[in-house]
Amino acid sequence: MGVTLKERCDAVEETYEFMLAYAAQGLASDAGSQTGSQVREYLRKAQAALTDIHEACLAEGVPHKFTTVVFGDAQAALAAIELVLAQPAISSQLIDNLNASIHLRALLTDLFLIDETLKLRP
Repeated sequence: MGVTLKERCDAVEETYEFMLAYAAQGLASDAGSQTGSQVREYLRKAQAALTDIHEACLAEGVPHKFTTVVFGDAQAALAAIELVLAQPAISSQLIDNLNASIHLRALLTDLFLIDETLKLRP
């Protein structure tokens, strides 16, 4: 069985929480520190979680209209994450800007909403 929608939501939320802490450290680069090497791991985890998230939504019974919204927001957030991952150095400021991205925030709001609806199911 593949990665569940809940696991995907958790991975993105955990990445965001880690990035908040990373942004607060004021690092010029991800090189040379344990936290720095972890930021790329978390971003890759989120990247993997967003791949085919629309299929995971459909499999979980998320209505098609909202799945379409999630897909669009996930693609935009994924593009931003991949832009950051492509950089030779990931500073705290870069992560702070990613955290502030409307694309990532829209996706997080989508995932929080889905997570809450899944909790309401018997």
